[in-house]
Amino acid sequence: MSTETEPVEKEKNAAKNIGHMTENALKRREKLLALKRKINKDAPGAENGPEKKLFRNYESEDPAIVTEKAEPGCVENEVQGQLESMKTPIVIDEIDIANLAPRKPDWDLKRDVAKKLEILERRTQKAIAELIRERLKTGKDPEDFLQAVNAAAERAADKSDEDE
Repeated sequence: MSTETEPVEKEKNAAKNIGHMTENALKRREKLLALKRKINKDAPGAENGPEKKLFRNYESEDPAIVTEKAEPGCVENEVQGQLESMKTPIVIDEIDIANLAPRKPDWDLKRDVAKKLEILERRTQKAIAELIRERLKTGKDPEDFLQAVNAAAERAADKSDEDE
């Protein structure tokens, strides 16, 4: 018996929840409308009747919307002002050649990866220093070790020259 009444009770509860949700939605809508009315009432020009809107190429058929035609401005005065401002020469003190030269197609990729490469470069330098310390501690043929370090430094300098 209890299994037969459970679906009926669930339907009643669902109907109550739906009714409750509808009531809540209506309350929210009323609050929003009241807020909108309050904002419109506080807006400037609300006391003078319908607000005038400026539609340049549109005349409303609705009498509630009061439109005001825009008068054409004097274009000659604006153009004359711009021409006057162009008479004064523009002086540029410095020209940055980097801004004038075209960029390589992969400049943005290099820019994005530069920070990560700086971190990796620091880690690489620390690892090299650690290896040098270990070799110095072991004391194996210091002259051979110095030659290897100098050769590696020369290779690094050559690579940096090629990159530029």
